[in-house]
Amino acid sequence: MPLTFKSHLLMKPKLPTISKSFRNAFAGMLLMLLSACATQPPQPQIGLSDLLNRPGERALLSGIHLYEDAQYADAEKSLSDSLEKGFTVKKDAALAYKYLAFIYCTSSRIDACKKAFRAARVSDPSFMLSKSESGHPLWGPVYRQVIAE
Repeated sequence: MPLTFKSHLLMKPKLPTISKSFRNAFAGMLLMLLSACATQPPQPQIGLSDLLNRPGERALLSGIHLYEDAQYADAEKSLSDSLEKGFTVKKDAALAYKYLAFIYCTSSRIDACKKAFRAARVSDPSFMLSKSESGHPLWGPVYRQVIAE
């Protein structure tokens, strides 16, 4: 008997078969994933107001702002103060050293510039300047020399 349109719709579709071992493995992975999610404590959210209550971070933000306003002497003092006060995150120290290196290089204090770049790398081993920063004519060559050491 040939299939008609109506009889074809009434037929159950043939689904691909999935092995029992695959189903068990999938269920196990799903349970592991769900249990891992359930055991992770929620991460605290840190806002700008929290950072401003930390002396090191507050001095760092001030130093960056002063640097961007071309107030280099005041920026140097604020960035140095931030390092003395300390940070909860080591990448912040690397950021402070980076801006200090920029100030030192632009004021022809090459040894201090090298030392600041080295300190940035010690603070954060993944520290790197961006492509545009490393191409700067004053501190780019000094940075490249330091990372080649």
